[in-house]
Amino acid sequence: MDGSKEGAHAVVAPTHERPAALLPLFAPVRGLQGVGPALERRLARLLGSADPVVLDLLTHLPASFLDTCPAMELTPLDEGCTRTLLVRIAGHHPPPSGNRPFRVAATGPAGDIDLVFFGAVQRMIEERFPLGAERVVQGRLQRFAERWQMAHPDTLRPEEAGRPLAVYPSSDGLHQGTIRGLLRRAQAKLAPLAEWHEPDLLRAAGWPPLDQALRAAHAGPDDKALARLAMDELLAGQLGLLIARRSRERAAGRSIRGDGTLQARLLAALPFEPTGEQRTAVAEILADMAAPSAMLRLLQGDVGAGKTLVAVQAMLAALEAGHQAALMAPTEVLATQHARSLARMLEPLGIQPLLLAARIKGKERARLLERLRSGEPALVVGTHALLQDDAVFADLALAVVDEQHRFGVRQRLTLRSKGHAVDLLLMTATPIPRTAAMSAYGDIATSIIANRPPGRQPIATAAVPVDRIEEIYSAVRRRLDRGERVYWVCPLVEVSEREDQAAVEARVEELRAMFGGAVGFVHGRLKDDAKDLAMRAFAQGETPLLVATTVIEVGVDVPEATLIVIEAAERFGLAQLHQLRGRVGRGSGASACVLLWRPPLSATAKSRLAALRATNDGFVLAEEDLRLRGPGEILGDRQSGVPNLRLADLQRHADLVPLAAASARRSLADDPGLASERGRALRLLLHLFRRTDALGLLDGG
Repeated sequence: MDGSKEGAHAVVAPTHERPAALLPLFAPVRGLQGVGPALERRLARLLGSADPVVLDLLTHLPASFLDTCPAMELTPLDEGCTRTLLVRIAGHHPPPSGNRPFRVAATGPAGDIDLVFFGAVQRMIEERFPLGAERVVQGRLQRFAERWQMAHPDTLRPEEAGRPLAVYPSSDGLHQGTIRGLLRRAQAKLAPLAEWHEPDLLRAAGWPPLDQALRAAHAGPDDKALARLAMDELLAGQLGLLIARRSRERAAGRSIRGDGTLQARLLAALPFEPTGEQRTAVAEILADMAAPSAMLRLLQGDVGAGKTLVAVQAMLAALEAGHQAALMAPTEVLATQHARSLARMLEPLGIQPLLLAARIKGKERARLLERLRSGEPALVVGTHALLQDDAVFADLALAVVDEQHRFGVRQRLTLRSKGHAVDLLLMTATPIPRTAAMSAYGDIATSIIANRPPGRQPIATAAVPVDRIEEIYSAVRRRLDRGERVYWVCPLVEVSEREDQAAVEARVEELRAMFGGAVGFVHGRLKDDAKDLAMRAFAQGETPLLVATTVIEVGVDVPEATLIVIEAAERFGLAQLHQLRGRVGRGSGASACVLLWRPPLSATAKSRLAALRATNDGFVLAEEDLRLRGPGEILGDRQSGVPNLRLADLQRHADLVPLAAASARRSLADDPGLASERGRALRLLLHLFRRTDALGLLDGG
């Protein structure tokens, strides 16, 4: 159980003493019988905790359940399947040579079978399977020399036979029998706890108490037990988020009101009219900035929807009021592009954005930092360099975080701490399904730009097997002959950036044999200056065919790019494929995306490619991505503040998310300090899910 949230001015709150009722659940797993140092290290990796406790084990839920009713007969259809058999041991047959298995001959209602053990110690096998003894064994069936055999079967305890048998996610060679034994010992630590759910909800849902629900979840498929546990996790998360929001809103803030002059001049200079959704988003953000409490708003917009214009208007409002504004991007390539884009957009206003990045050094950096310290109204674009100690703002009023899921909670809060009551606008080009957004952010204020600006054409998407790559080469040549730009994205290699580099360089060599000096490249191991040069050469048409890794995934804006080829597309997640596709279709010309795939395709990969071909709507794709992969792909990794859900499934338990949010709101409205009997139970819940940061904010006022 884990949790994180974005608070008003600090993430770390005073540690609260853990209630005595929870101490058995937070006892280290090393205290369980049979857990030595080696097993503890394996459990730490399996459970994702450096110091795993009993509760971590109890919330490690089964992935599935096996039928343990002994089979009465075997047919050819059973080959390759896992089955349970009741057998009587008929003979021991040691191997004639060292590389052959030890065979235990057995017979039973389903017929004769050999139990096969490679590298076994004869004495241990004979003790485990004595002659004449009956055993219930389970394993994968195979045929060998006209006989059934089962290699390294599990031996079930008598009470396990006939009941569903839990199969747990495992790693490091941890056997299912070991995990099941540990879970039995962990369940002995369970005891009833005070109930935190509203009585009417419990009666209507028919949910068991927590201790019973945890036992039931390990005993067999039980929808009510799983729903109860999911609701516990979601309610703890919603309570933590709501307490953080309430603390933030109570904190001292300031009203930022621009007079609209700079914004009006910007809009007058634009060659197009903002969409209705862009105007609505601007109005919502400006209203938040004008309010006396500090703003925290999420701006969602699909690829190419025009979020940057909205953010620029917000930053101009801060400048109109005589303050400073900052935009933080996750990469130097994206920050540099933002700075250039804003410079073009703001040139008619006489405003020159400042760029603060790692490559800005020496006197140039010193002059820039002095301007920030001087208090002059300024708009600065930067990377993580904005977070460094020497980046001191005299009057930062608004911080915009682009691609916010790539930043951790602490990084966002560090940026916010650069000024007094700084308004924070989070931007994402990855549409977030409502259930995932509520789970990660609670009822955070959200502005959505769902539609792309007029004039943008849909991107034609095709999935093509790699054996037709010659057709792709021809399509690339046609685009280049028309003076257009083409991206060629190399396979995602998760092992290392060196392998990314090797994949890019191999493809560059092949394409240069066909297209000569038209081919440029960019990958993660290039220095920032080299990346910048490569992107500039591509944008200016000097190297109109750019071979790249996913460093181009976000933010790169080249209107002349009309074709993107994504090699080994089956290795990418749906959200990432949609982001990459969004690198084209940014001008008025017809654009295309080719998903180059290698057989065989898994069912999930087929679903991803089919979904991408079916729609350009990022919000539709986000819902499909949630179904296929869960919230991690959509919201980013754990450091970004996304709850590491162990018990709730945002697809299966989608209806519980708003229910948990409503329950949290009622609970705090009725008992703001959580001081009543039920309030104290809710404090137990926050402890249980490690939300002591919320308790610190609650008790700190």
